[in-house]
Amino acid sequence: MRQELLSLPKGLAEEVSRNLVMVARLIDEDPEQAYAYSRIALRLASRVAAVREAAGFAAYATQKYSEALAEFRAAKRMTGSVELWPVMADCERGLGRPERALAMAGEPEVQKLDKAGQVEMRLVAAGARRDMGQLEAAIVTLQSPELASNSVQPWTARLRYAYADALLAAGREDEAREWFAKTVEADKDGSMDASDRLAELDGVEFVDALDADEADEIGDEDDEQDAAEVAAAERASDQAEYYDEDDEEYEPLERSEADVDVDVTDEVVVVEDEDDEDDERDQARDKA
Repeated sequence: MRQELLSLPKGLAEEVSRNLVMVARLIDEDPEQAYAYSRIALRLASRVAAVREAAGFAAYATQKYSEALAEFRAAKRMTGSVELWPVMADCERGLGRPERALAMAGEPEVQKLDKAGQVEMRLVAAGARRDMGQLEAAIVTLQSPELASNSVQPWTARLRYAYADALLAAGREDEAREWFAKTVEADKDGSMDASDRLAELDGVEFVDALDADEADEIGDEDDEQDAAEVAAAERASDQAEYYDEDDEEYEPLERSEADVDVDVTDEVVVVEDEDDEDDERDQARDKA
């Protein structure tokens, strides 16, 4: 790539290089943003094969298969290399043309590919067979010396996974379980979900740790609320006077119809009996 960029003026080469670096950084985590950077590089240097290739992969990552195929073809014409042949065939699959992908799998270009490229082409061909509903043919396509080898290569995990998945789709669960387990052995960086697929076949159900923690927190909050309510009820019970209706000394307090409490600070007025007043007058007359 650096050699190709040297054909550009220095300032332009630096600008194109910066955009290509961003494509490489973002293509896995943010394909749309990577695609945007690739379009900038393409506008600046469309006659550079590395730019056309990067634009092709960015379009492929965003499922713009027609655009990706055009860029890959342009890069192939510029370099004469066949290394993009498998991904070009997969673009045909993406465009709904699996028969063209199968035709490409039988072209002389495949023989010019390195081992990794040939395995990739086999994966694409098996995928095309599955697209056409030919599950058994897909299984046979994947059966190869590379699959049978105990040696772990960069492509081993993907090849075993594809084989296990095809077996499972064909209803051959026991064999699929065996090959998912072999995939786990070869998947050193854990980039594939073979262990999850294997667990599903074994009936193991995983619980998200975060969800479990949230459920515990909710349960703790409910317990705290219940405890607070119980404590409040106990305090109210302690403060209230308890009367037993079966107790002979129990006399419930009768309130006025207005249900107004008596203020003990009010002045008490004593009303004398009228008979007492008459007796006092009679005594006064006798003394006189």
